[in-house]
Amino acid sequence: MKHDHTFDGLAGKFSKNIYGTTKGRLRHALLLNAMSDWLPASDSPILEIGCGTGEMALSLSERGHPVTLTDPSADVLSQAASLLSDYPATQFIQKPLQQLSTIGDFNFIVCHAVLEWLVAPMDALSFIYEQMKSGSTLSLSFFNRDAALFNNAVYGNFDYIARDMKVKKQVRLNPKQPLSPSIVIEHCEQTGFTICAMTGIRCFHDYIRNREMQNSHFEDILTLEKQYGSQEPFRRLGRYFHLILKK
Repeated sequence: MKHDHTFDGLAGKFSKNIYGTTKGRLRHALLLNAMSDWLPASDSPILEIGCGTGEMALSLSERGHPVTLTDPSADVLSQAASLLSDYPATQFIQKPLQQLSTIGDFNFIVCHAVLEWLVAPMDALSFIYEQMKSGSTLSLSFFNRDAALFNNAVYGNFDYIARDMKVKKQVRLNPKQPLSPSIVIEHCEQTGFTICAMTGIRCFHDYIRNREMQNSHFEDILTLEKQYGSQEPFRRLGRYFHLILKK
């Protein structure tokens, strides 16, 4: 039986490999930008499903939100608790998504880079919808399969594409199941969500061949991403795809 991925034993490596790079810094900044117009009043509580090592919760806490973080990994939650030690209103729940019973207590829910690690991502999305109360908002992002295919074509990884982008030995920090935006959008609409906004996250950065330029021109790239990330056709090339969903 296949099981959902957890980051037990990998929290430190996860933090370094994701947030210690330009791609991680850029993703974080762009997700905050994509959420900015939809966040509730600064003292409103927020639920984060699959919190990682707490970087997003820290940014939301700095904006005045009491954040409840959930994750199945004790290691991840321990590192997040250390990062958020200055915010005593923060709460932590060690449970997988499918066992959460508190989703309906919140008006704003964050679920970023979670679906692509799950065995049944669409079932998980339906579960979130069922648990949400009417009028609440979900900030959802996921690894974009279409952009992953395009990126591998750009770099000439044709054999990898021919294998349906599957490898014999899965690297534990690589998403198990990237998702096509069109499939997720269709499922959201069929489930009952109202789609309020769609944004591509890292529409340009990952296609820049010169890695030094990714760092030296970070602010220029960030400006470009903010300008075009919500426009077609560029948003479909985002390595992550972000949706603001209302129930």
